[in-house]
Amino acid sequence: MNRREFLQFLGVSGVISTLPGNLSARTPALYPVSLAPSLEDKLLTAQDLNYKLLLSWGDKINVSQKFGFNNDFLAFHPLQKDRGIMWVNHEYVNSLFIKGPERSKENIDFERLEVGGSLIEIRKVKDDWQLVADSKFNRRLDATTEIPFAWPEPIMGSKVAIGTLAGCAGGKTPWGTILSCEENYDMFYGERDRKGNTTKSWQQWEKVYPLAPEHYGWVVEIEPETGKAKKLVSLGRCAHECAAVTKAKNGKIVAYTGDDANDEHLYKFISDSDSSLEKGKLYVANLEKGEWISLDINDQPKLRETFKNQTEIQIYTREAAKIVGATPLDRPEDIEFDPLTGNVLIALTNNKPKKNYYGSILKIMEKNNDPGSLFFTHDTFLAGGPKTGFASPDNMVFDPKGNLWFTTDVSGPEINKGPYQGYGNNSLFVFFRSGSRAGEVIRVASAPIDAEFTGPCFSPDFKTLFLSVQHPGENSPSADKPTSTWPNGKTPKPSVVCLQGSLLDKIVQGNI
Repeated sequence: MNRREFLQFLGVSGVISTLPGNLSARTPALYPVSLAPSLEDKLLTAQDLNYKLLLSWGDKINVSQKFGFNNDFLAFHPLQKDRGIMWVNHEYVNSLFIKGPERSKENIDFERLEVGGSLIEIRKVKDDWQLVADSKFNRRLDATTEIPFAWPEPIMGSKVAIGTLAGCAGGKTPWGTILSCEENYDMFYGERDRKGNTTKSWQQWEKVYPLAPEHYGWVVEIEPETGKAKKLVSLGRCAHECAAVTKAKNGKIVAYTGDDANDEHLYKFISDSDSSLEKGKLYVANLEKGEWISLDINDQPKLRETFKNQTEIQIYTREAAKIVGATPLDRPEDIEFDPLTGNVLIALTNNKPKKNYYGSILKIMEKNNDPGSLFFTHDTFLAGGPKTGFASPDNMVFDPKGNLWFTTDVSGPEINKGPYQGYGNNSLFVFFRSGSRAGEVIRVASAPIDAEFTGPCFSPDFKTLFLSVQHPGENSPSADKPTSTWPNGKTPKPSVVCLQGSLLDKIVQGNI
């Protein structure tokens, strides 16, 4: 592939100085210089980039509530110039740092308040973003919050779920609501198949609160200004990593979601409406055929042989997907829309049983560039590994110039070991789409020990990149022997940081 063909493949124009086979080449004279891999217990940034803490686990957000644990997805809802409401997912807990590993009711009650999400008002004072401590918008949703199902039939005998949890990535709707995606829900209440067989959970909450596992694993829609929420049964139930929303050419809403597990699938929901995600049709991708396959019981005789009704299909979406021939993928995680081409990009983190350690970013090209189409082609947009210098892509965000910012997620015990030796701690990377560095990937930030970066989200003026620092010190043997002491030199605390600096400004303005 020559340089012109490569740029056409990327969907950009311009001139690059390196061929695809040499994407990881580094020339000291070029600016910016990629940050070297690190194993330090620090949040390190490239030259001309800096960070400041916005909020950390345990910080008060109002008179009675605190910022939760393991912050993940971030979404910004603007209110006025330099003010907005930020939604923050709190995915899961590490019992060592909450109340201890004992599975008592007291300990579990504390843990239930640490997950879910936070709504916080923030404002920009000079160049710094700060919490508005007395804001009426500051509130928590957690594992005790009652949330109704947006579905005409009860789910396992109830029209209401108790709590939201395992929120990983998410999305935003055109009408301003936030989508929080419940991923590894089985960690809390276990799982149950259609035959009634159950598995135990990691946290063993079901010992104290025997709630239905089927009430979790949904996409949750939240109104940022009121905190009102509902679980969208229409999008199916699985280990949802995200929900990326756009519009079809006919104006109908389309939502893409990935199921973050080995050999699971990519889904698309096409709404009946231009302003709601409650009614429509769910599809699953078959990459071999380049086709979105309906999961509607009225369209599929094979599904009618197995499931009693559509509600059962929505609950056991994974099983239904396999019956109709969905393509198994390498842990589909975050999904974003390429602003330069309109293509759909999906982070495939890895698939270790298949010896795919480095992952890739998949590109879906919908027929006629229409998200409402049921046919597509696909290709690899960017592959991890030695040539590009990153492994296990996870969360992504585009800047106005089409540069792709993405984070990596190598699990803590495997960092710098085996196939990941030499890659250092999890990091934030930028893939340049134009200019003198087009086609290059550079590392712009490195996370503390055991941590990963998640939820990259730009401020409306693109002068700040908000970023979650999740689970520092996750592999600590005990609370008094943490593997990380970031950010305060004592107890590791998941936190949200603000990345700023002239490097960020130059990249998003296309001056690199």
